[in-house]
Amino acid sequence: MAVPADQGAPGAWIDGLIGVSIFSASLVATRLALTGMDALFLSAARAALAGLAGAVALRILRQRRPRGNDLRSLAIVAAGVVVGFPLLTALALRTVSAAHGTVFVGLLPLATAIFGTLRSGERPSAAFWLLSLCGALVTVAFAARGLEGQVGPGDAFMLAAILVCGLGYAEGGVLARRLGGWQVIAWATVLSLPVSLPLALALAPAEPTAIPLPAWAGLGYVALFSMLIGFVFWYRALARGGIAAIGQLQLLQPFLGLGVAALVLGERIEPAMIGAAVAVAACVALARRFA
Repeated sequence: MAVPADQGAPGAWIDGLIGVSIFSASLVATRLALTGMDALFLSAARAALAGLAGAVALRILRQRRPRGNDLRSLAIVAAGVVVGFPLLTALALRTVSAAHGTVFVGLLPLATAIFGTLRSGERPSAAFWLLSLCGALVTVAFAARGLEGQVGPGDAFMLAAILVCGLGYAEGGVLARRLGGWQVIAWATVLSLPVSLPLALALAPAEPTAIPLPAWAGLGYVALFSMLIGFVFWYRALARGGIAAIGQLQLLQPFLGLGVAALVLGERIEPAMIGAAVAVAACVALARRFA
């Protein structure tokens, strides 16, 4: 049975903040993993590991199998957040820094809200859309400044990643209302196993011991936290608090991600990066009021 969204539910906002905090380190962890492994192997391995963990959880907790009409939605979730976003961001991070890529995440709330209106029937106010657009424009303006007018392949991959991820978030948020938050991502990763597991095995590095420990740690983080645990909180938040409203919390993700990039990778954080992150973060407080 579908659970109606309650945008004022404090628990939904807490879940959303936890999910965003976990996701904020995803690009940094991906960057670490890419120091020792190929982007295609990384994408397949993180999905396969998450799928195996999800299968164990579903089995132990004896969750019912999705119904026929849920499989299409799960396929969209899998294509967006299990396959599409990880692969596209891994390809992007071969040519752009984690700090640079993180700011693009400021576009995710707008993409999620657009797909949310299409998939869930939510109808945010005009003021909400204006604030969401302002946050997105600040992000785009920063990206253009950082590239000095030159748009490279990494930025194209990041934009594509944002679109498929927004669709996966919205579809998962709708499905979570009747299937359960953690069940959605668990089933989506399990659904991907027939592709992700054989691909991961086929692309496995010939000498695993030659891969540095930080790269394995990066893979472990994106597989278990970014791909699975973070979504337990995120999809539950979207289902309870509304896709468009909760989705605006993603405007905080660039700010958190820039801090992680500086702390873990030692990447330089320019004042413009902080200014852009703070500006889009300010939009979430106002957008929440008008969602």
